[in-house]
This record gives sequence, structure tokens and C-alpha cells, in this order.
Amino acid sequence: MSVAYVLINCELGADKEIMEKLKELDEVVFVEKINGAYDLLVKVEAKNPIELRETISWKIRKVPKIRTTITLMREEK
Repeated sequence: MSVAYVLINCELGADKEIMEKLKELDEVVFVEKINGAYDLLVKVEAKNPIELRETISWKIRKVPKIRTTITLMREEK
């Protein structure tokens, strides 16, 4: 199992809309609103690192009104 945490910066006022879209994705374990430089914290799980990268690149980062993301990948054991 591969795991990543994605920090998301949203367009102003779009956080709730983005949260709802992310919750529809099977690979998204949780989405939390946070305060600070980023607006959302997302935990993503996939079978392997390739699927994880594809989910982040082709599903999460393509959601409208997301400005920037930072991905923190956890090492597999």
C-alpha cells in the first residue's frame, strides 16, 4: 500500500466545493480543512507508487479551483 498526504491551496471560497469532489474519489481516505498557507489536507492511498502518482496527477490536481499542491509521500514498509 502506498500512502501520500497532499496539501492543497484553493481559490478563495472554493474549499467546500473541492472537498466534496475529492471525497468522491475512491483513493481519498480523508479530507480535512486546515488553517495556514494551505487550505486542505488530503490522505491518499493506492496499491502502489505508480497508481498513487497517477491519482494525484490526473484526478486530484485536475480538480477545478485548486491553485497549488504539495505532495508528501510516505515510504512503504
